[in-house]
Amino acid sequence: MDDTTLSGFGNHFSSEALPGALPQGRNSPQRCPYGLYAEQLSGSAFTAPRAANRRSWLYRIRPAAMQQPFEPLEPALLTNDFGAVPPSPDPLRWDPLPLPADGAPTDFIEGLATMAGNGSPDAQTGCAIHLYAANRSMEGRFFYDADAELLLVPQQGRLRLHTEFGLLEIGPQEIALIPRGVRLRVELPDGLARGYACENFGAPLRLPDLGPIGANGLAQPRDFIAPQAAYEDREGDFRLVAKFAGRLWQARIGHSPLDVVAWHGNHLPLRYDLRRFNAIGSISFDHPDPSIFTVLQSPSDTPGVDTLDFVVFPPRILAMRDTFRPPWFHRNVASEFMGLVHGRYDAKATGFLPGGASLHNCMSGHGPDAETFDKASTADTKQPQVIEDTMAFMFETRCILRPTAFALRSPTLQRDYARCWQGLKKHFDPTRP
Repeated sequence: MDDTTLSGFGNHFSSEALPGALPQGRNSPQRCPYGLYAEQLSGSAFTAPRAANRRSWLYRIRPAAMQQPFEPLEPALLTNDFGAVPPSPDPLRWDPLPLPADGAPTDFIEGLATMAGNGSPDAQTGCAIHLYAANRSMEGRFFYDADAELLLVPQQGRLRLHTEFGLLEIGPQEIALIPRGVRLRVELPDGLARGYACENFGAPLRLPDLGPIGANGLAQPRDFIAPQAAYEDREGDFRLVAKFAGRLWQARIGHSPLDVVAWHGNHLPLRYDLRRFNAIGSISFDHPDPSIFTVLQSPSDTPGVDTLDFVVFPPRILAMRDTFRPPWFHRNVASEFMGLVHGRYDAKATGFLPGGASLHNCMSGHGPDAETFDKASTADTKQPQVIEDTMAFMFETRCILRPTAFALRSPTLQRDYARCWQGLKKHFDPTRP
C-alpha cells in the first residue's frame, strides 16, 4: 500500500480505494459512486477561517450513525479527573510500566493508564498524558476519541493502526497523530507494545512557525505521511468504544466502521518519523532553550504561549565552546512531562529508563544530576560532542500537570528521585574569582 505524502497541514488531500469512488465537483451528490454514503467529518467549527478549517469528506459503505445505543464502559486506569489528588511541587520520576502478564490479555484500550493532565474536554483546553502497555490486538472492537486529538509515541513494539482513512503503522521513534473522532483498530504486530499517549483537548497540533530559522529546520511538512484509502466490508458482532466527556462508552455495531472507500480533506491521521527531525542548535556559545526542539504545538488564546508542545531531543552534535552543554538547572513557568523512547537522555546519568517518565511542574527546580554536572563541567569544549543512540521527548504545557492517584501510588514511582541532586557539591570560594 502506497502512502500519500503530506505537503502542508492546511492543504487538501484525497485518496480512493476503488477507481472513481471519489465524486468529482460535488461533495455530496444525489447518488454517490458504488452506492456509497457521503459523510462529512468536521474537526473545527464550520465558520473557522479557511487556514484553520479542518474537515474531511468520507464516502463509506454505511454511515457512522449505524450502531446500537452506547452504554458506560468503566475503565480501570483511564481518567480525565485531575482534581482527585492534590498536586505536589516535588519532581517525580517513574520506571517503565510493566508489560501485561501472559495470562492477562490486554489490548490498547485496556492498557491505557493516565499519569497526569490538566484542563478538560468540556473546556476544550489542556491535555491528558497516558502510558500504555498491551499484549494483544483489538479483537472485534473499534475506538474513537470524541474528547481529544491523540498523539501516540511507541517505545516498544509496533502499532498497526487501521483507521477510517486507511492503514498507518508506527514503531519506536515514530509517532502518529489521530484527529478527534477518527475511528480505528489497533493491532500489535510484535505481540507486545508499550509507549505513551497524549490527549490534546485544545486547538489541533500544528507545525510551529520557523521565523529566523528559515525554511528547512525542525520538522518538515513533507515528512508527515497520510494513509491511502482502504476499506473493510465486514459484518459481525462488534463493539464500538467511544471516549466522550472523559469516560469510555461502548455500543454494539453489526459491521466494521472502517468502511470508507474514498476520502478527501485535511482532517486526517498522520505518521511522522522522529529521526527525520532537523535539530537546530548553537554553534558559538550558550545552550538554546528547549523550544528549539518543538515538533508540534497546540496554540492557545495567548500569542506565543501554547496549550501543549511536543518537543523531541534526538541525536545531535553540540559544538558551542565555553558552555555548559547539557540542559542547565532551570525553573519554568511551563510544566514538563518527559519520556524516553530509546537510549539514554544526556542530562541524566542513571535512573531515567526507556519507557519511563518524569514530571517537573511549574517552578520546580530541576536539571542535570550530580554525575552529569561533574562530567560536563570539566569537558573539553574545544571538541564537538556527538550525542547519538538516543530519543527523548517532552509534553510541555502552560498549566500545572496534576498527577493521578494511580501515578502517585504506582510501584514504578521512584520515591528517591530527589537523591540524584543531593550529590552536588558546594564549589563557592569568595577568594577565587
